[in-house]
Amino acid sequence: MIRFDPFRDVDRLAERLLSSTTDMSQALRAMPLDVYRSSDHYVVHCDLPGADPGSVDVSVEGRALTIRAQRSARPDNADWLTQERQTGVFVRQLTLGPEVDFDHIEATYTDGVLTLTLPVAEQAKPRRIEVAHPVGQTQLTSEPQATR
Repeated sequence: MIRFDPFRDVDRLAERLLSSTTDMSQALRAMPLDVYRSSDHYVVHCDLPGADPGSVDVSVEGRALTIRAQRSARPDNADWLTQERQTGVFVRQLTLGPEVDFDHIEATYTDGVLTLTLPVAEQAKPRRIEVAHPVGQTQLTSEPQATR
């Protein structure tokens, strides 16, 4: 008897896409990111489950923010039943815009999640511009003129 599984082909396609050996697919699977803006700063959450805390490294060079972490190798003498978690060094790189204050970026690593806080630079924050009204200048109005 053959069992019908309508999702079998979708599962096979997803497995092929996710199991490809490209660097991009490994990075996306091993280091997924969430990025959002909250008032005057950007926040990046990066999942690094199982990464060695001492190996997590964040650096900025030019406008490139680089996140690097390492997940330790597994023992070779084990009788593995399945190995789905990637090991080794993982790197993600983000290009930052000029509106980020590069000198005040903060990073914390808690419970397998790296959180970066990137403040918005002062020159990129919205600001109000005062309009000057010089003394003695006539003020223009938009009222319609009376007809004669």
